[in-house]
Amino acid sequence: MLPDFVASQVDLTPYNTLALPARAEFLAHIQRIEQLAILASHPEFAGRRRFVLGGGSNLIVAGDFGGFVLRMGILGKRRIGEDATYTYLAVAAGENWSDFVAWTLDSGWPGLENLIGIPGTAGAAPIQNIGAYGVEASDFLYRLTALDLARGETITLDAHDCALGYRDSLFKREGWHLSGRYAITEVVFRLPKAWRPRIAYREVAAKLARDGIENPAPAQIAQVITALRAQKLPDPRQLPNAGSFFQNPKVFAGFAAALRHAHPDLPAYPQPDGSVKLAAAWLIEHADWKGRNLGPVGMYEQQALVLVNRGGARFRDVQNLSRAVREAVFARFGVTLTPEPVLLQDDDGAENAEANA
Repeated sequence: MLPDFVASQVDLTPYNTLALPARAEFLAHIQRIEQLAILASHPEFAGRRRFVLGGGSNLIVAGDFGGFVLRMGILGKRRIGEDATYTYLAVAAGENWSDFVAWTLDSGWPGLENLIGIPGTAGAAPIQNIGAYGVEASDFLYRLTALDLARGETITLDAHDCALGYRDSLFKREGWHLSGRYAITEVVFRLPKAWRPRIAYREVAAKLARDGIENPAPAQIAQVITALRAQKLPDPRQLPNAGSFFQNPKVFAGFAAALRHAHPDLPAYPQPDGSVKLAAAWLIEHADWKGRNLGPVGMYEQQALVLVNRGGARFRDVQNLSRAVREAVFARFGVTLTPEPVLLQDDDGAENAEANA
């Protein structure tokens, strides 16, 4: 018999913000680390497919899932120490990310303000290396703790071990997010005591200038970013979506220069490795897909990067629109877009994945 925190044949529609229909054979609501250990030792759990789910805000559900979905709901946040340079904060995997950022600011520990408003859970932040407005989780990650569900053992990884990159990490590159073997339970962030504002991002700087703020406090930056997100991103409770659907592509500097020569208003951001990051939203808009629909899905009229469910969409609708947008951008600019959300697909070609939000 399965534990009482596991339900069978569960509708996953409420658990993905794009509201795609699917069912999970089993859904476990994880509120304590001990529940993970109970599952890891249960004979029904061994050898079955599994999927570690956060807030479901960066997830594309392709269909019914035969196996265990582990919805992480472990809560808790606290200051665990400090030194002359940093304050160290631990947050449990199930905590709402944006609420955690607000708590750090209210407590007088700035640094994460540019990341306020990103949907999802704290435990998912390192997997995707979430980022916004010139800041990434990797700028502050110190270490994390995860449970090896195959062995029932706890492991600890420091930031270097996680190998974080642009919307990337060890968990993605090495297939950890595909195996369902590891469940992150706690993340520790290191915030510098010598705070400095990160306001070079064009939209943030412009908004601060319009508001007449020359030397913004952390809370003011958070307010500006909250307002910017509200202008561009629909509330998934009103209009289902998975946030930014495509990554900003990185291209060779010479190719970027040629594109900029032909399109001087194309936003481009030089990267430390010599490549140049292009604005996917600009490319999609200028490929004539901003505000356009294809069946029950479309690219949002206020932000071309956001794919929305107008009502009744299924995975094939998302797949068709994604393909159409990628083909249009490549045909117009020669740039290949990569979808950002994790795919949950129950077949041998796409193993189970760990949700990134």
